[in-house]
Amino acid sequence: MARKSKSNLSELCLEENKDQIYENALAEIQSFELPLGTTVRSVYDDQPNAHQKFMEKLDACIRNHDREIEKMCNFHHQGFVDAITELLKVRADAEKLKVQVTDTNRRLQDAGKEVIAQTEEIIRCRVQQRNITTVVEKLQLCLPVLEMYSKLKEQMSVKRYYSALKTMEQLENLYLPRVSQYRFCQIMMENLPKLREEIKEISMSDLKDFLESIRKHSDRIGETAMKQAQQQKTFSTALQKQNNVNYGRNMHLGRNRILESKNEITLKRTFEDEDEHDEEVLTAQDLVDFSPVYRCLHIYSVLGDGEVFENYYRKQRRKQARLVLQPQSSMHETVEGYRRYFSQIVGFFVVEDHILHVTQGLVTRTYTDELWNMALSKIIAVLRTHSSYCNDPDLVLELKNLIVVFADTLQGYGFPVNRLFDLLFEIRDQYNETLLKKWSGLFRDIFEADNYSPIPVANEEEYRIVISKFPFQDPELDKQSFPKKLPMSQSVPQIYMQVKEFIYASLKFSESLHRSSTEIDDMLRKSTNLLLTRTLSSCLQNLIKKPHIGLTELVQIIINTTHLEQACKYLEDFISNITNISQLTVHTARLYGLSTFKDARHAAEGEIYTKLNQKIDEFIQIADYDWTMSESDGRASGYLMDLINFLRSTFQVFTHLPHNNNDHAAMSGKVAQTACMSACQHLSMSLMQMLLDSELKQISMGAIQQFNLDVIQCELFANSEPVPGFQGDTLQLAFIDLRQLLDLFMVWDWSTYLADYGQATSKYLRVNPSTALTLLEKVHRGMKDSSKKNNIFAQFRKNDRDKQKLIETVVKQLRSLVNGMSQHT
Repeated sequence: MARKSKSNLSELCLEENKDQIYENALAEIQSFELPLGTTVRSVYDDQPNAHQKFMEKLDACIRNHDREIEKMCNFHHQGFVDAITELLKVRADAEKLKVQVTDTNRRLQDAGKEVIAQTEEIIRCRVQQRNITTVVEKLQLCLPVLEMYSKLKEQMSVKRYYSALKTMEQLENLYLPRVSQYRFCQIMMENLPKLREEIKEISMSDLKDFLESIRKHSDRIGETAMKQAQQQKTFSTALQKQNNVNYGRNMHLGRNRILESKNEITLKRTFEDEDEHDEEVLTAQDLVDFSPVYRCLHIYSVLGDGEVFENYYRKQRRKQARLVLQPQSSMHETVEGYRRYFSQIVGFFVVEDHILHVTQGLVTRTYTDELWNMALSKIIAVLRTHSSYCNDPDLVLELKNLIVVFADTLQGYGFPVNRLFDLLFEIRDQYNETLLKKWSGLFRDIFEADNYSPIPVANEEEYRIVISKFPFQDPELDKQSFPKKLPMSQSVPQIYMQVKEFIYASLKFSESLHRSSTEIDDMLRKSTNLLLTRTLSSCLQNLIKKPHIGLTELVQIIINTTHLEQACKYLEDFISNITNISQLTVHTARLYGLSTFKDARHAAEGEIYTKLNQKIDEFIQIADYDWTMSESDGRASGYLMDLINFLRSTFQVFTHLPHNNNDHAAMSGKVAQTACMSACQHLSMSLMQMLLDSELKQISMGAIQQFNLDVIQCELFANSEPVPGFQGDTLQLAFIDLRQLLDLFMVWDWSTYLADYGQATSKYLRVNPSTALTLLEKVHRGMKDSSKKNNIFAQFRKNDRDKQKLIETVVKQLRSLVNGMSQHT
């Protein structure tokens, strides 16, 4: 029992120790001072089930704390509620207090506004009273100085600059020293030099207005000057005509009486118009007031800055010159743009010439010459550029007339203008280019409108109308009765007339250029050569190449070019009559129309041959041979008969051409023979290519027979002499290669071909071994295919085998010949 009680006592002590440990651990956790790791580890490192017991202790501790918190809240709750109630009562009293304070402040501000306004008004009035008293005292002291200064300003406003300078002198020497102790007097003293500069600036402003005025009126001044120059030139021309009329009166008095009276009336009207214009013409002084430049020059001279003024004037005028010389981008579009450009330049230099003669030293002759040389270079560059944009020959011609008037006007004022006339020769080339472009369109329109058939004339009147436009002569045709047809088409006289119009247009540019008749004649011939060799030749070449031009039209073009070639000599006479220069002169150029029309004829002939060959190719393309047929149809193919009929009708066109003279007959015969030979050769070559086509793998003997019938028709066509003039069987030789090749296969004469190969007397001399080999291989393949289809007939097997062996033997021999030829080559 003692042991048992002792053990119970020890267990009880142990339990108390554990409870103390847990209590310590909970106290440490609640302290938030010691680290928790050690405390928690001490709990878990103890005996088993320590964790559960610790959690029970922890839950009991939590329940204790909850009860203490609840007791504390119950104890303080009533006090908290009472405090909130008192706070709500205080808030209501605070709102009332705030309203009362705000109302009191507002009433106080309203009561003080009137006092503040009256106080500020009193202060402002006292300040104004003091300022007025001070100003009156100062003005009474300084009034004479201010009056003089006001007088100075008034003099400057009315541009009395000399009086203003005297007033400034009085201020400096008499009035300003009396009040020098005041600051404004010092300012006046400082401003007087500025006023002198202001006088200079005002004078300079007047000069700028003058410069602006002459800039605005320069075009009117220039236009007036150019009109005067043109009127002077018109007067001189009319006077010269009058002298010529008076000279001609003595020689042709009776016949030219009416003409002379008309010329006198015209000259009288010209003189009357000149008088009217003289009354209306305004000079540069009428359009511009030059007094500012005189006054400004005098003022600057008095102030000792005359050189400064001269430099400034020249500098500004140079700037204006650059502006005047700068053209508008669209100047080249209308003649008015060029006229305005020239008028401004002329007006500029007319003003400079006036300044040169009415002032001394402001503008010198050296200065104007330098300015003109600069302007002339710029003008030439501008005209070169803008004239290159002109595509209208009428506009270029008007530009040339403007340049002539422009040059004559400035030459009358003493400016050298030789470079402008040199420029006109460059513009002449541009003018000729625009003429060539215009006439190129005219030629194209004429060729488009032509029906390419001989010109019918029903009576003598129609015939004379035609020959009045074109120099046509044919004694044989003259003997024929009306109605009849001229060999050329309607385009020939039209082309001839347009060439003459071109010569007239080219001549217009040469007027007023002060050139000799020889130079004008040379220019006309060169431009006409360009028209013939470049423009007309190009139009003819393009016409010939057009797809709608048929064989009949091409033949007519050949005839037309022949007549135009013959008319070239009449064009040379036409130019000589205009310029009065004989063709026998050493330096006279010749027209190159002969080569132009010959080239056109050759091109037309070549196009005839090309179109014939193209038509033959079209027929060949519709050929539809059955290359596996067993035997021929017994008649030629339909496409070939159509082709032969086409060739017959085509060559009849050449036969029906007008043979009014031997030249036409020879020409048409030569063209027809060449075309017929070319067509036959092309047909033969096309048929040969059809046989040797690589896509054609096999040919039957029946197809060979059918092809032979077609070649026979070709030979019959060649033998029928579709075009007269061939000697013997010349035309049949075009088909000799085909004939010998087909005979070799039709007769199957391989032994003769192989035996006689290479000999000049060979029957199959024109058959090439490679050609024979290619065709024989196709025939061989055709025979093999036919044998396979007919193998049910046993009696033919032996014959087929023998023939195939023969073919194989011939093929080997032909290949040896081909190889020998290649090695020899």
